[in-house]
Amino acid sequence: MPDQTAALQRAKRFALALLLLATAVFVATSLAPRSLAVDGLKAVAEAAMVGALADWFAVRALFHRVPIPFIARHTAIVPRNKDRIGRNLARFVRDKFLDADSLVALVRRHDLVARVGEWLLAPGHAQLLGQQVARMLSAALDMVQDRQVEHFIRKAARTLIGQIDLSQALARTLGALTQGDRHQALLGDAIAQLIALLQREDTRTLIARTLVHWLKTEHPLKEKMLPTDWLGDKGAAMLAHALEGLLAEVAANPQHQLRAKFDEAVQLFIARLQSDPAWARKADEIRHYLQTNATLGRYVQELWQGLRASLQRDLADGHSAVARNVRAMGQWLGASLAQDPALREALNARLAQWVHGLAPDVAQFVAQHMEDTVQRWDAQEMSQIIELNIGKDLQTIRINGTVVGGLIGLVLFAVSHMGEIARAMGLAGG
Repeated sequence: MPDQTAALQRAKRFALALLLLATAVFVATSLAPRSLAVDGLKAVAEAAMVGALADWFAVRALFHRVPIPFIARHTAIVPRNKDRIGRNLARFVRDKFLDADSLVALVRRHDLVARVGEWLLAPGHAQLLGQQVARMLSAALDMVQDRQVEHFIRKAARTLIGQIDLSQALARTLGALTQGDRHQALLGDAIAQLIALLQREDTRTLIARTLVHWLKTEHPLKEKMLPTDWLGDKGAAMLAHALEGLLAEVAANPQHQLRAKFDEAVQLFIARLQSDPAWARKADEIRHYLQTNATLGRYVQELWQGLRASLQRDLADGHSAVARNVRAMGQWLGASLAQDPALREALNARLAQWVHGLAPDVAQFVAQHMEDTVQRWDAQEMSQIIELNIGKDLQTIRINGTVVGGLIGLVLFAVSHMGEIARAMGLAGG
């Protein structure tokens, strides 16, 4: 920081020059023949010297040790209190800048969701987002190519699989899916899809061909005597119609016995997953297979290598599909945020809630980082940095001390010699 260093040195030289000027005037007036004017000038110079020296000591003591008996231990204030300064600064930032209320107010005041939407809609920003995402993905894939990183990922995956209780995890998942009869709603959707499938012409054609094939293979003699194609078509229609009727009945009746059987089967399956030793052993076998099977491991590795190579080829293209998709998603998100005030309000509320919950941890982390960083600094280097940034203003204090000291000396001299000054002025007036 050469400019700051030069400004600080100029301020120091100017303050020193004033002190030397006051000293020279004091020496000169001490040697000159006494008179009212000489005594007044001497008093001004003396007071200016005292003010300059007092302020020099105050400024000097902040950053440097002043070797004066009984006083030296109270100097070099900044270097001696480096850790305390860092700790108090960290607490101040944590409590006054990063507290939950301040951050939530900041979020609400600036409507961050609307700003994100505006940024995404601005020309070129969505494209920039796509390019940056593609660049980050490419860098991540390059990093994962390292053999040691691949080995670490495989090891971490095996460790993670080894810590999963498959039967209990599946039981908890199914328990969540069946809570509040959610599985019945899924069954209803599945039934609707099956009915739609049965009503399709190609499905009935497939059923007819299956019936004809069954007749030809299981009852070849009867197949030669019967109108096979007609039976196939009629049988397919009858079977599809019967299945449609049954499925429609199940879909329309929440208390249908098939629904009850389905619910019973699901609950029994969950119970077996939770308590049946046989299922637990099977889950352990599957987990062990996933962890140790070499063929599966090679297959997964080859699958990942192929996927990674495909992604890298795409990301290397100037018109990457990933970048295009991210750009399109960004434009869609920006338009959605711009056109939907209710969505913006909901997201802002969610963001404020998230910030309020996360703020204490973030504030503590930042404060601890600041405190630890200041503790690692060299005390003298920190002192020099602070002096370099505020030293010019502190030298102004020395300059002001010299000037103010001289003015106080003038006032005190005038008060103490008021009679002599009045007589001198009277003589001058006569």
